[in-house]
Amino acid sequence: MSPTYSQIDPPSRLLMGAGPANVHPRILRAMATDVIGQMDPEMTAYMDETMALYREVFQTKNHWTLLVNGSARSAIEAALVSLVSPGMKVVIPRIGRFGLLLTEIVHRCGGIPCTIDVEWGQVVDPAAVEAAIIEHKPGLVAAVHGDTSTTTAQPLAEIGAICRRHNVLFYVDATATLGGMEFKTDAWNIDVATAGLQKCLGGPPGSAPITLSDRAVEAILRRRHDEAGIATGQPQGDGPVIQSNYFDLAMLMNYWSPARMNHHTEATSMLYASREAARIVVEEGVDARVERHTRAGRAMVAGLRAMGLRVYGDDATRMANVTGVWVPDGVDNARVRELMRKDFEIEIVSSFGPLTGKIWRIGAMGVNAQKHKVLLTLAAFEAVLAGEGFNLPRGAGVDAARAAWDAA
Repeated sequence: MSPTYSQIDPPSRLLMGAGPANVHPRILRAMATDVIGQMDPEMTAYMDETMALYREVFQTKNHWTLLVNGSARSAIEAALVSLVSPGMKVVIPRIGRFGLLLTEIVHRCGGIPCTIDVEWGQVVDPAAVEAAIIEHKPGLVAAVHGDTSTTTAQPLAEIGAICRRHNVLFYVDATATLGGMEFKTDAWNIDVATAGLQKCLGGPPGSAPITLSDRAVEAILRRRHDEAGIATGQPQGDGPVIQSNYFDLAMLMNYWSPARMNHHTEATSMLYASREAARIVVEEGVDARVERHTRAGRAMVAGLRAMGLRVYGDDATRMANVTGVWVPDGVDNARVRELMRKDFEIEIVSSFGPLTGKIWRIGAMGVNAQKHKVLLTLAAFEAVLAGEGFNLPRGAGVDAARAAWDAA
């Protein structure tokens, strides 16, 4: 006899880890609306509106600003498999786990990673990037903006200027920062940037915004190869064929163009979610949203320090939306996370690699980058730590966070 399963009824949990964050109620409502045909004029109008909205979110004039169906990593894969041809050298500044991920994907694309490594928690000096460009003569520089594994943000403006000066394409993974930290695609000379909904944009994982400069589009179209079943006789590229069909940005651009080449079936409900997420960002204002995340991060850091905890990383390069904090001696990392979840329905997380079990990562992003959610998290964290025998001044964390939030 087949087993009987109950209806899904997940707990109402406050997600204050490194992502995903809680989904904005407006986005959930948008996802609940009816599915329509992918070539329905209403649907293609929504696609065009989504492109326009994400130009504002990415702070760009790039026409080719669209979505890749899948989690944030789908857009990373699409960008790299479409840009990196076999034998191409790619300079990768690595500040944590996700720089290692870029290396992995470049290698799988047949590219040659030329890495610049620093100790986790530090950032790469732009001068080192320029030296690597001069030495290796790459076709691409690929970097992560905010690496949540180290809660560290790599400054990008100077690296973008260096890439433009040397006529090298510049790709940036902005999964963890878009919509929560300053990100200026055009002003920073970024050719391709990708993100995901599940962090500062306040949506569910499953759709990945991407924006492409004219320089990047030109490079991608040199590799254009339409599949036989949907080819329309348009000119094809003379470069090496992109080694993925699903993530082929040349065909995806045609799908998002007025030609509407039927490359795949658009994930309708995720497009609704993506459109509403961007609409919320634009309504709030990109600058105002960045300021809100800055306040949340500042309050979190102040509260943790007032509790006698040691914050991980450098204040000058710390992400606004994810804060790392060292686990005190004698305190069990996993047990604290379990008690936060079981007693308070709040999720915080540990990290990866050399930081596994050594730090907690506490996020405040999207709809969770609000004063009361930061204060609730700090109050619960204080109660759990005190119960585990850590000596701390009761109430100091919440008081410090309240003051820091309201500081000019």
